[in-house]
Amino acid sequence: MTVFDWLLHEQVTIAGSPVLVREIVGNVFGLGSAVFGMRRLVAAWPVGIIGNVLLFTVFVGGLFDTPQDKDLWGQAGRQVFFALVSLYGWYRWYQTRHGGAQTGVQPRWASARERLQLLGAAVVLYAVSYFVLRELDSWGPQWDAWILTGSILATYGMARGFVEFWLIWIAVDVVGVPLLLQSKFYPSAAMYVVYGLFCVVGFVAWWRINKREAVTVAPEPVVVG
Repeated sequence: MTVFDWLLHEQVTIAGSPVLVREIVGNVFGLGSAVFGMRRLVAAWPVGIIGNVLLFTVFVGGLFDTPQDKDLWGQAGRQVFFALVSLYGWYRWYQTRHGGAQTGVQPRWASARERLQLLGAAVVLYAVSYFVLRELDSWGPQWDAWILTGSILATYGMARGFVEFWLIWIAVDVVGVPLLLQSKFYPSAAMYVVYGLFCVVGFVAWWRINKREAVTVAPEPVVVG
């Protein structure tokens, strides 16, 4: 058996239910991306994309023959959006890093205008996601839409360096854990718990970095004629 065949078909039993190894591996890559992200390393993005590809094949069981009998199209869709937004984040952090900065991003709080834009985007994304997921017969479309919307905004916030993106992730995890448990995606549910705890640590870390590295621009002297 090749490594590819093993990754595609191998299963383990957790709590009496079969679970694909690639679900476990995909979540490990996701956690690795979060660790690199907290440290503001550009590697967070390509590592995360690998996890996205693996997890996409897990959440659309009807297409990829997974043990679970529920298609979570929101969970699958978020992997696609993750990958797309991650390409943007990868480029942005790479440019910053190779522009002379020590890390890929300087953490900062979003401005009032940016927060309003995020809120508006959240309303639109949720409405569209709910309608699409309901039509696709996704299991729990209202919660799946919440997770998809929050995931997109959190990934975008990470790319921009918003400290608040960790809080959005926590809101996603609060809904994601019970949904994944009910649909028997146990490794993903367990990883969401770890993500939630890690997000608290990440939020505190970026908050402290923002306080430490924020540059205060001194006002220009007034010339009296």
